[in-house]
Amino acid sequence: MHLKEQLHVIISGRVQGVWFRVNTKRKATELGITGWVRNTSDGNVEAIFEGNTEQLNTMISWCQKGPELSQVTNVAITHKKFQGQFTTFTIKY
Repeated sequence: MHLKEQLHVIISGRVQGVWFRVNTKRKATELGITGWVRNTSDGNVEAIFEGNTEQLNTMISWCQKGPELSQVTNVAITHKKFQGQFTTFTIKY
């Protein structure tokens, strides 16, 4: 049995204006992860990911590279207790 958890993630670098949110949604949906992603006012991308350890590890590995035009410099991860509060993965505006 895979342990489920929630991750709060802040992705820094050249991550806005490079289709980061759209590609994050695509990857999360492909992996079966729920939660959301949004741009922050300070130029970062913030996300909440919920899923099992294997799904989340794959998602974090993807976030460390990001889409083709992005240049990720840091991925800050906060592990949280699984809430089960999301049914899909969405982009917040």
